[in-house]
Amino acid sequence: MTTTRKLFGTDGVRGEAGTFLSAELATALGRAATASLDAQRPQVLIVRDTRESGPMLEAALAAGIAAAGGDALLGGVLPTPAAAILVKKLGFDLAAVVSASHNPYRDNGIKFFSAAGTKLGDEAEARIEALLDAEQRPAEPGRVHELNGGLEDYLRALQAAFPLDLSGQKVMLDCAHGATFRAAPAIFERLGATVELLGAEPDGRNINAGCGSTHLDALAAGIAPSEATIGFAFDGDGDRVLAVDGSGRTHDGDELIALAARGMSARGELGGGVAVTVMSNYGFHQAMEAAGIEVAITQVGDRYVLDELRERGWAVGGEQSGHIIDTRFVATGDGIAAALMTMRELGERRLDDAAPMEKLPQTLVNVNVADREAIAGASAVWAAVEREEAALEGRGRVLLRPSGTEPLVRVMVEAPSAAEAEAVCERLVSLVTQELA
Repeated sequence: MTTTRKLFGTDGVRGEAGTFLSAELATALGRAATASLDAQRPQVLIVRDTRESGPMLEAALAAGIAAAGGDALLGGVLPTPAAAILVKKLGFDLAAVVSASHNPYRDNGIKFFSAAGTKLGDEAEARIEALLDAEQRPAEPGRVHELNGGLEDYLRALQAAFPLDLSGQKVMLDCAHGATFRAAPAIFERLGATVELLGAEPDGRNINAGCGSTHLDALAAGIAPSEATIGFAFDGDGDRVLAVDGSGRTHDGDELIALAARGMSARGELGGGVAVTVMSNYGFHQAMEAAGIEVAITQVGDRYVLDELRERGWAVGGEQSGHIIDTRFVATGDGIAAALMTMRELGERRLDDAAPMEKLPQTLVNVNVADREAIAGASAVWAAVEREEAALEGRGRVLLRPSGTEPLVRVMVEAPSAAEAEAVCERLVSLVTQELA
């Protein structure tokens, strides 16, 4: 079946709230998503983050669900992975998350999870889009209910998966004024840790504003004078995490995945290799090769990492940006779970001393172009890429790809020294500009 999507991107429907993502569109999506299900009276969970547009879109989405004959269960403010866990645990037919993840508060989004707790695939999203403009069959209206206890169910699932004793540990958490502001400190404290909090006072507009996984300066600055030995920064909806060690040095998703993979492999728990995207640092691949761990590479997007894991029967993978997946817990990125996974692997060690991999210097430049698709036919550019790759073979790499949404070509180079990475990148950027600008 060929699918053509207009609204759904790599992570649901996302855009400015009230304009692109209006109440009318949210209602239509709720109605169409419910109509796409086979259940006689579909049960659909809705959770959201802390944006001021969240309650409006939640209500509109619930209205559409009820109009199509389904029951909408309102879980309130919860991290995205909680929806993936609860829809499966409670036997619901679908879950919807109202969030724009790491975007500013003005944006919002709607993404769906199947009854199995996985993000909907392209074909399921295409069916929903096809039903948006279709004439709807009359249905007896469903109901809208509050779902109580969702947070506690999520916390119990985390505690069962990570039965850690964090007594004596001092941890700093930056919740990005988002969906983890209650759940993250609750689970760390339940496991015995002493928690210092940043970004845990949402006001509807401060989500991701100068805080969280996209703005690590606040966490890095805050941890140095504190007694905390490790810090974790989540994004607005809680499906990403990055870490900061006690000296304020940042650690991205590559490093956290490498730490987990090496520890799990040493204990015979990995169950295969790991899946990461083309953006993962060359140093990650060197570390995995040294540890004898196979690596599968996918295009950018956690959904593609998950597809690769499922196809190979592996469990662990993720993205440099902090989407980290362990399918044995939940089939999507979970920032809190990844933070607990990191604490489990560290044990009594400090993150400063763990050194799971050595990152190569990286230079990334976004080149504005007239037509990003024209890069496919730019033979002079690709010939230059081949020459640079040959010169870096065994020492680094070159990645050149068009943006999926903007008129940009991304040029990334990793090399043993920052000077070499910058020089190679400068040559390629100059050629791309000459050929396509």
